[in-house]
Amino acid sequence: MSFDPSSPAPSQSRRRFVTGLSAGGVAAGLGLWRLPAMAASPGAATAPLSLTGTQFDLSIGTAAVNFTGHTRPAVTVNGSLPAPILRWREGDTVTLRVANRLDVPSSVHWHGILLPANMDGVPGMSFDGIHPGETFTYRFDIRQSGTYWYHSHSLFQEQAGLYGAIVIDPREPAPYRHDREHVILLSDWTDKDPAALFRRLKKMSEYDNRHKRTVGDFLRDADRDGLSATLRNRGEWGRMRMTPTDLSDVNANTYTYLLNGQAPAGNWTGLFRSGEKVLLRFINGSAMSYFDVRIPGLKMTVVAADGQYIHPVTVDEFRIAVAETFDVIVEPSGQDAYAIFAQDMGRTGYARGTLAVRQGLEAPLPALDARPILTMSDMGHGGHGMGMEGGCGANMGTGMKGMEGGCGANMGHDMPGMDHASGAMQSHPASETGNPLVDMQTMAPLPKLDDPGIGLRDNGRTVLTYAAMKSLFDDPDGREPGRTLELHLTGHMEKFAWSFNGQKFMDAQPLRLNYGERMRIVLVNDTMMTHPIHLHGLWSDLEDEHGNFQLRKHTIDMPPGTKRSYRVRADALGRWAYHCHLLYHMEAGMMREVRVEE
Repeated sequence: MSFDPSSPAPSQSRRRFVTGLSAGGVAAGLGLWRLPAMAASPGAATAPLSLTGTQFDLSIGTAAVNFTGHTRPAVTVNGSLPAPILRWREGDTVTLRVANRLDVPSSVHWHGILLPANMDGVPGMSFDGIHPGETFTYRFDIRQSGTYWYHSHSLFQEQAGLYGAIVIDPREPAPYRHDREHVILLSDWTDKDPAALFRRLKKMSEYDNRHKRTVGDFLRDADRDGLSATLRNRGEWGRMRMTPTDLSDVNANTYTYLLNGQAPAGNWTGLFRSGEKVLLRFINGSAMSYFDVRIPGLKMTVVAADGQYIHPVTVDEFRIAVAETFDVIVEPSGQDAYAIFAQDMGRTGYARGTLAVRQGLEAPLPALDARPILTMSDMGHGGHGMGMEGGCGANMGTGMKGMEGGCGANMGHDMPGMDHASGAMQSHPASETGNPLVDMQTMAPLPKLDDPGIGLRDNGRTVLTYAAMKSLFDDPDGREPGRTLELHLTGHMEKFAWSFNGQKFMDAQPLRLNYGERMRIVLVNDTMMTHPIHLHGLWSDLEDEHGNFQLRKHTIDMPPGTKRSYRVRADALGRWAYHCHLLYHMEAGMMREVRVEE
């Protein structure tokens, strides 16, 4: 298939681009696919069709969509964007016949689903992809329940629309009660050809960073903090060649944010009756966007994370990383409509929907929060000057990484007595030293499991944290890890180069795990960006600051300046992908192959 690489016309207003059209979605009247009649009016419930059973026929093709006033091509499944909701049942065996009607290879990855490696859907690993005109049959047993999703693992097809929700009904009753449910699938859409967007990021990585600090900001900060402190702060950021307003690579200057395939003005609506317990299955199926979600006027009780039950936690707001899922229960009563408000992490735009007693209602939307400003503490440099003596300093484009004394790698050896909460000086892999693809190293990373995140601290609302979530079950393995592997998330902002340990995917050897072993993975984020890290085929059992089992997940969020550890049981043979789930970071090199071998 081909894409029109053009951007929205200059005459299109900024507001119209952010909020989209009144209906949006797959365009009618173009001979490709038509919206159902109910979707023609604003506020209509237009969640994708839900397919149930054990036998599924899915067809990957193209359709024209219009979210911004401009018609663009998209990749669809059965003519739908998002793809149909797939509803399975724990204990069943499902068969999915996926036909590729594109003129390029395609694939489907079942995110977070336990299955054989050759069913995982990652071309080049244990699967060749689905070639044009061919049909591939996926078949596997369902050994879990909860909320998951599926998406393409071929180039940029996920960004172009190939993603959908999975709901797996449990064999045993859930530990909570609800009267009805809605899937809430968040995503990001660009009118630009996704491949052209990647090329732009490589050439102008700061294109969407439109809110850099100005002379006025400098004068205000000097008045508040003093001239010396302000000059020192600007110098620190300048030497790192970074800006404290760069929270996300792509934002609403390029993206329109969607909720169940509807632009904000489309106002997707889910119905409720007053007093009901409503289960909302939130999925972040975006390519690059973190969302901060709240429903003004309603408390949300989080009951599952990444498909796994947790002890219920009641909050006002949660941040959902790319690829994460959260199940929450709300009890709307006292008013007829509530807004589902999901602002992006950089506060440049939002996705929205409505819970209402009938179609056609809207609730007031809150204003976007103030844009966050990153600090040196956010980058893992809290309490330390930038010109460190000894140890490992920041690479500020002046060769300061390779300091005398060296920085040894903690790779693949035992680390007994590791203090998971330590803020001590961080060592770094030798592969980072003098590496032109690494522009920063954290000095004193912390787990920060109780930190709600940049832009969410002290906002007057109760915000979900990793520390607040605890799996409803004990460590399913029970063994102490036999060895520890430390990996650093690395990158170069200007070059838009991303990697593990300064080594791109194509240059790195596979990580080898012994079948059946229990091991610990320690991740250190040396970059100023947030990365959601996903290991295919295996659960990631997050540890608390003391090394105790905390939370079972399939995607571990890694804010800047953090050091987090999790346990892995290597119980699935084969070749597996391990990568940042920011699509363009993965494509730029932040990916490894994991091999589980006898």
